Amino acid sequence: MSMPTMPAAGCTWRAAGIKAPPGTVSVYNLDTLELVGEIPNVSAHGAAVSSKSNHGFASSKPVAMWDTKTMAMIKTIDVDGGPDGILHDAFNDRVYTFSHRAPNATVINAVDGTVAGTIDLGGAPEQAASDGQGKLYVDIEDKDNIAVVDAKTMTVTAHYDLAGKGGTCAGLAMDVKNQILFATCRNPQTMVILNAGDGKIVTTLPIGQGTDGAVFNPSTMEAFSSHGDGTLTIVKENSPASFAVEQTVQTIARRQDIDVGPEDQPRPADRRGVRRASHASQGGSKGRTWGPRADGAGFVFDPDGRQVSRH
Repeated sequence: MSMPTMPAAGCTWRAAGIKAPPGTVSVYNLDTLELVGEIPNVSAHGAAVSSKSNHGFASSKPVAMWDTKTMAMIKTIDVDGGPDGILHDAFNDRVYTFSHRAPNATVINAVDGTVAGTIDLGGAPEQAASDGQGKLYVDIEDKDNIAVVDAKTMTVTAHYDLAGKGGTCAGLAMDVKNQILFATCRNPQTMVILNAGDGKIVTTLPIGQGTDGAVFNPSTMEAFSSHGDGTLTIVKENSPASFAVEQTVQTIARRQDIDVGPEDQPRPADRRGVRRASHASQGGSKGRTWGPRADGAGFVFDPDGRQVSRH
């Protein structure tokens, strides 16, 4: 499960991207979805980039590191565990790789690829979100809770119990401005909405079957949950205390992750992006929501037309 992250120079990266061969990080133009480059010989579950250091990383083993401007490989980084999800946190320019087995999180300095440390999250992590101010939130799939991490000390400061409202949670998104978390769970099939400050559950809403990713679009104040049953649930945040299922969109069965690009995201001339095989790294254009699938098929949801197009 990939962790959405702001791309360098408007890039979206995908390991074995849309209609790309396996073992490849593919680079796409976000407006046309055209393939513009590839980084070969990288078999990974996710990709993340740092726009500050212009370095990209893939959750391969060892972790691959490359230059996002030239797409040239810089080095590989030895890590323990089984890297799966990945997140870049702009707060201190670090990359987190997540593993279901210990160590649950490995922290890498994006500037030079050195390992800063590891974190015991107390269970199997899936997706994470950052508030940009030094806190990370990680849904722990096998413990039905959300771990709160201090990015400075690399320690867990709390676990928010979902109190039976949601279980086997595989997606997590955040409304940073209002400090709201959206945890998408498989059993029961719910989106658990809670306060990021204290973990208090605000409400729960029904979603589709087999969630494997969540994102929040601050431009439209909508949270998205993508599902293996070929649906996309869209939840509208009317206020920090009022939420409702706004739309259920038919997409593609067995899609495996999701990403969103805010409408107010800068749009440089070089609209390149990186996508990976089964999970996507952030980099959508015009607030569009992206949903790739492991076999290469994918979809784009347009928030203006409220429609899905397949790619």
